[in-house]
Amino acid sequence: MKKTNYFWNFVLIALITVVALWFALKDNYHEVINAISKLNGFALALILAWGIVYTCVWGIVYRVLGKKFVKNYSLLDGIIVAFTGTFFSGITPSATGGQFGQAYVLKKQGISYADGASLLWADFIIYQTTMMLYVTLLFLSKFSTYSGHSVWFTLVWAGYAVNVVVILGLYTMAIFPNVYIRLSQWAVKILSKIKVVKDPEKTLESWTMQMTSFTGEIKKLSKDKLIILKCMLINFVRLTLLYALPYVIAVLLGIHLPLSKLLDVIALSSFVTMANSFIPIPGASGGTEMMFSIVFSLLFHSLTSAVLILWRVSTYHIILVLGGIIFMVAKAYYERRKDAPHPESEA
Repeated sequence: MKKTNYFWNFVLIALITVVALWFALKDNYHEVINAISKLNGFALALILAWGIVYTCVWGIVYRVLGKKFVKNYSLLDGIIVAFTGTFFSGITPSATGGQFGQAYVLKKQGISYADGASLLWADFIIYQTTMMLYVTLLFLSKFSTYSGHSVWFTLVWAGYAVNVVVILGLYTMAIFPNVYIRLSQWAVKILSKIKVVKDPEKTLESWTMQMTSFTGEIKKLSKDKLIILKCMLINFVRLTLLYALPYVIAVLLGIHLPLSKLLDVIALSSFVTMANSFIPIPGASGGTEMMFSIVFSLLFHSLTSAVLILWRVSTYHIILVLGGIIFMVAKAYYERRKDAPHPESEA
């Protein structure tokens, strides 16, 4: 993606965020600002640091996977990859740019593009599997409790269904790769006839290569059961941190919410994530704020907007800015290291 496209994506994110905040604050601006202003320094720092910790936990997954390819792969290396993914996913439509940025960083860290693709496939498969197992349990326990309160919960259900199709598609693709290759051939022929695909042979070759890479990674992963278990446990912690944050913010804002409601908050947070599946705008801006307000107004009432603002800043805006800074610093470091003279060349 060109730098000009990045710039306009930032503009789009800013505009939609401003509009979303206006709708969130227009009815009780003073109450929301007053509630946020009463937070002490420690509480505010805890909330703002929460998203950073969540992203660093993701970095642990990359450390576990990265050590398969580089023995001395460090936690810092993994954290850089995690923040890079968060940054590029946050500024591209439907989070499509994340893995491209990560592949670039992995290459600079000594992992080839082919091995980097395998690592990113492994991360995606394990994360998607963990998330869907987690969210399915939450759906079974809490969805019926809240779904009758708003017609918008239909979007949550639809998002869940889409994610189920994705995970089923991933595993059937691994089990029956030849079927998907034949389907790809059929799809490419149709798309080339209607002029959507300009170079059908090149497109089919690319799809087949990706399919082969994916199925190969599934086979490799199936042999690394300990790595799978480690990454699933880390992702479970990561998702719990993400989903539990609105509860932490609500309690710090003084909203009376017993500990028994923690599971409800975790479930509702996961429902917001499911609904975001339909929002192609970078960072799912606008739709995320709307769904959060609808879903959590049942628990947070007039202070829903206060929780929303702090939650969104912690889990998106700070990470976006920090991710961009970390990527630029890392890129400059890798470039300097590449250009630095080797000791043997000076001898």
